[in-house]
Amino acid sequence: MAQQKRDYYEILGVAKNASEDDIKKAYRVLAKKYHPDMNPDDASAAEKFKEASEAYAVLSDPEKRRQYDQFGHAAFEGGGGPGGFGGFDFSGADFTDIFGDLFGDFFGGGRSRASRNGPQRGANLRASVRITFEEAVFGTEKEIELTLKDPCKKCNGTGAKPGTSTETCSKCGGKGQVVFTQQSFFGTVRNVQTCPDCNGTGKVIKEKCPDCLGTGYIAGRKKISVTIPSGIDNGQSVRIRDKGEPGFNGGPRGDLLVEVIVSNHPQFVRQDYNIFSEVPVSYAVATLGGSVIIDTVDGKVIYDVKAGTRTDTRVRLKGKGVPTLRDKNIRGDHYVTLVVDVPEKLSKEAKDLLRQFDELTGDTLHAAERLEKGHDPDKDGKGKKKKLFGK
Repeated sequence: MAQQKRDYYEILGVAKNASEDDIKKAYRVLAKKYHPDMNPDDASAAEKFKEASEAYAVLSDPEKRRQYDQFGHAAFEGGGGPGGFGGFDFSGADFTDIFGDLFGDFFGGGRSRASRNGPQRGANLRASVRITFEEAVFGTEKEIELTLKDPCKKCNGTGAKPGTSTETCSKCGGKGQVVFTQQSFFGTVRNVQTCPDCNGTGKVIKEKCPDCLGTGYIAGRKKISVTIPSGIDNGQSVRIRDKGEPGFNGGPRGDLLVEVIVSNHPQFVRQDYNIFSEVPVSYAVATLGGSVIIDTVDGKVIYDVKAGTRTDTRVRLKGKGVPTLRDKNIRGDHYVTLVVDVPEKLSKEAKDLLRQFDELTGDTLHAAERLEKGHDPDKDGKGKKKKLFGK
């Protein structure tokens, strides 16, 4: 018994009132996903590709779609042609748009979506600039040098030798596109491609301009001023309008995208719009309380440390972080970790004083000695004996 066919609309994943564009988009997604060239040796993918192609061949044709909506699959039973799958006739189905794009994706070629006869915007250019941490916080002006193309003054950008003009391309007849056939999974498919002789312009230059060699442009080094906004972060880009590649056929220039590279800071680390740093605090200040000097991007500030502050205590300096890109008056915070500083070198007098201090605050310097002699340090110094290490 033959397997019952699935509904064509269900196969493509579209509603029964879907437009032609919706049907084409849905099929293109499935064709790219299940095309045999993208799924070699996968029989299930090949079957899904055939199924989707059959559904598209019917639903993309207004008359066949009308028959299918009225009679279902019975409308095509017994009438299959030799080129179809499972007895279905694909003659008359237009896969030009679909496979023009698909073959371009698969093989790096394909057709251009539109002729280049009309005005086209130029490509964007990319560059980079390095700035300091502080420059990223508060913004700055930088000057970069790069190669830019400008229309050739001798030929006014036409590329043709003065006194001559461009001619209509004989290969495409001035259309900028050529039609060719290509063997596909369905057999021969009609496809459209940008004309290789005129690159889609529809015009060819017989006598090239001696200055620009037919390109229509002269390249030269230029200095561009870049305004870096306050709050920009590493890896973000500044867009400068109309400083990219020239357009085609009177189209506008592209843009220049300048990537900002922010140098590391010896003290500060940035996260979003907040700044983090560490500040050493002397033992005396941490114990007794006092003031410390903290470096910020705005300069030095004085902070009062509370008595008994432990190491790794974090404090917040509100509004001392990085300005936001939306509003430079709105800033993040600066978080400071207070680290108790242990001095490496002490004078004899300082050491003696520190020993006296220790004797008055628990005599921690002799705790191990008392333990070895059998004294329990937790018995309030009363010297009671206890067994050690199981003895």
